[in-house]
Amino acid sequence: MLRNMHKICISLAFSACACAATTGSEPLVATAGDIAAIPGWYLQSSTKVLEGMDVLSMPRKDVSSWHRVGSRGTVMAGLIENEVYNETELFYSDKMESIADPSTFDAPWLYREEFTLHPSAGKYFTLKTHGITSKADIYLNGVLVASSDEQQGSYGGHQYELTHHVKEGANCLLVCAFPTNYLRDFAQGFVDWNSYPADNGTGVWRNVEVSQTGAVSMSSFRILTNFTHPNSEPVKATFRTDLSNFESSGQQIMINGTVKGPDGSVAVQISETFDLKSKERKAVSMSVSIVNPDIWWPALWGEQPLYTIHASAIIQKPQKSVSDSSIRQKFGIRHVSSRLNKSNDTEFAVNGEPFQVIGAGYGPDIFLRFDIHRVQNIFAYMLDMGLNTVRLEGKQEHPELYDLADKMGLMVLAGWECCDKWEGQYNDEADGVKWGKSDYPVVKAAMLHEAEMMQSHASMLGFLVGSDFWPNIQATEIYLDALKVMDWPNPIIASASKRGYPEALGPSGMKMDGPYDWVPPNYWYNNEEGAASGFGSELGPGVGTPEIGSLKKFMSGAELETLWKEPDADQYHMSRYDSQFYDRKLYNNALFARYGEPSSLEDYIVKCQMTDYEATRSQFEAYGTQQNATRPATGIIYWMLNSAWPNLHWQLFDYYLSPMAAYFGTKVGARMEHVAYDYESQNIWLINHSLENSGNRHIKVDLIDSNGEELSEATVESNTTPHSSKVVASLNGIKTIKDIGFLRLTLSDTKYEGFLSRNVYWLSPTTDVLDWSNSDWYTTPVTKFAKYTKLETLKPATLNGSLHSLESPTDDGLTHAEVLLENQSAGPAVFIRLNAINALKSVEIAPLYWSDNYVTLWPKENLRLTVAFEGDIQHTVVEITGRNVEKVTLKV
Repeated sequence: MLRNMHKICISLAFSACACAATTGSEPLVATAGDIAAIPGWYLQSSTKVLEGMDVLSMPRKDVSSWHRVGSRGTVMAGLIENEVYNETELFYSDKMESIADPSTFDAPWLYREEFTLHPSAGKYFTLKTHGITSKADIYLNGVLVASSDEQQGSYGGHQYELTHHVKEGANCLLVCAFPTNYLRDFAQGFVDWNSYPADNGTGVWRNVEVSQTGAVSMSSFRILTNFTHPNSEPVKATFRTDLSNFESSGQQIMINGTVKGPDGSVAVQISETFDLKSKERKAVSMSVSIVNPDIWWPALWGEQPLYTIHASAIIQKPQKSVSDSSIRQKFGIRHVSSRLNKSNDTEFAVNGEPFQVIGAGYGPDIFLRFDIHRVQNIFAYMLDMGLNTVRLEGKQEHPELYDLADKMGLMVLAGWECCDKWEGQYNDEADGVKWGKSDYPVVKAAMLHEAEMMQSHASMLGFLVGSDFWPNIQATEIYLDALKVMDWPNPIIASASKRGYPEALGPSGMKMDGPYDWVPPNYWYNNEEGAASGFGSELGPGVGTPEIGSLKKFMSGAELETLWKEPDADQYHMSRYDSQFYDRKLYNNALFARYGEPSSLEDYIVKCQMTDYEATRSQFEAYGTQQNATRPATGIIYWMLNSAWPNLHWQLFDYYLSPMAAYFGTKVGARMEHVAYDYESQNIWLINHSLENSGNRHIKVDLIDSNGEELSEATVESNTTPHSSKVVASLNGIKTIKDIGFLRLTLSDTKYEGFLSRNVYWLSPTTDVLDWSNSDWYTTPVTKFAKYTKLETLKPATLNGSLHSLESPTDDGLTHAEVLLENQSAGPAVFIRLNAINALKSVEIAPLYWSDNYVTLWPKENLRLTVAFEGDIQHTVVEITGRNVEKVTLKV
């Protein structure tokens, strides 16, 4: 029935009542080589229209009563843009269930726009789609130019010939987008990540473009180099493009262009001639030598120099004329590889250097809105935490994301998503409709399009053609053929798990053994399940509790009461109602047992932050300690980086971009050079993630009790080398802890002042005991908990502080400041949070970048912390709270 929906669209109703949409006098595209996105749309439900699509897609129809939306966006995004719905209201409590009626989206939605074109002999026009969810009929000037039989899937990019349908002057494009069903369609879904949007992501969520060329068109370049590792030799760069001859006569084409270096100067010229037969399409290659190349590195290892290639296709006869031009493409000279080691785990290398993946799973906006500034802030947070890779599990965004990753030096591990329709071909655990013959062309188009979009980006680490399960033989062949056509130069991984693999790809070398819900810190220092060995493709302790300021934005007073008073209650802002993660039972059971039953919301949140901090820190530290073990920990993708909407878990910072304790646990645990405590062996580890740092290091180990009395103290000197970790000491005095102890580890370079790393743990005389034999896919049970209840009765500590403005160390446009803290007490000042507030608006500042936070100070200790943010320091106050300190407010 769905295949015939474009016919049904023709009989749907129309009731527009104002003036017609106007078409500007300037053409959308005017010269050969022009390509332009449709700048905006008029959006309306098909239930609101009377005329057929063939009539409605003619120019000068009255659609002024429709919603005016941007160039790309789902239906829900467009309705929010037009204030039909309000994001704040949708996100508050469970209002999304009642405000946005799903039946509103049971019928197709129409995207319509008029634009000017000036066709003439020798001009050719093409429509380029980049994915319309779930499928669409596309009309131009009353003619169906593409049906939903072909235009399918969130990633279904296609090119359609428009030349014979283009009119002089006003032209009208109409997209009839059909309702999305995650189990039936190749859509961008959320599985158990969060509640679903009412429209299931339906609509023109990516750009739709029109291009104009002469008789011959050229595709964007696919770029290959022979570079493998830094040396003094020139690099051979090869540029491949597809040439298409639209005419019945043969053509001679010269590709003429330049490669510019990172500084903008011309590095090399390109000029080569090719012959095309009648209606021929063929791939052509051009190679150049780049002398003294600038090498692209991941951000934490070096710089990100980018070259630029731009060229034109020039018809040589009967007279020279530009027929098409390429987009200006940036590329970096670098090399990525992967291999299976002796433990059958995947190991990556970048520019010949072993690359331990330290990353997290990205979540798009719940309504698939794309804000490049928000993504930039997210990437900046990742780098600030010490992460080097973002995983996109079927969340391939827009080209701008990859451009940004190139510029900022983040690696991208992309791939298809799990479950739903995507794994319906072979995964009996997935609820998606099983694949039929008509589905394979859809995924072929998707693979071709996404590979073309990503191929030239320096930030690409690899592509996973499966997630929870591997593709079947037919799908594997399709994926590999498409990647070969697109000259894919990076690793191709069968799946994110070790459940099986297609023979053509071999084992994935990645494990997906959980956890996804809470586990204690010592979990990661074992050798089972998701503990620190091999490549963990998605795993974490299920934490990420926002602070109270953010919670109050999306939870009602009654829900906040339930949050701490009813530990087993369902929570709408967790996962889906039918998910294992729809409540905080497991998490709260551990929290209550380890930290004590909360006495208030504030007490509950503080205990959550302590739980989350130790959980994330230990995960990243453990994987760091095992980077060169007998079975090395080769990669870790924390589950997850961020949430699609306000959420209570699976995030390192909240939806409002406010970092919380999980953020700083990660930042400490993933530091470039670090000293970590092994909860299981009670050893002290020296960790070095750097590319070049080496030499003598000074490690200080201090253990005190809750009164500040010293239980043990040690100083260690040790040498460090890149990509390595080693045990440098064993903790003495831990058996003398009566109720709770505090361990401080500091790392310094004897050549420089200050700490490379400072790290404080709270330790119990009893350790969490794990029941490994009863592990399941999302957690490992705990039969005995560590006890931190002594934190309830810590002696108060007196804290003194001051806030000072700093000059910006770089031209980053941010305000920089420092906070000087002093613990004036004889005991420790525990788990101190610093919160920057815009005093004029009485709102928390976000994003912002603290050098450290949620810190614990030794008796009489002074500590300097820095912060950077957008804003005026004169109107900023810093509130300081802690486990055993009274609130302190600082002003400049």
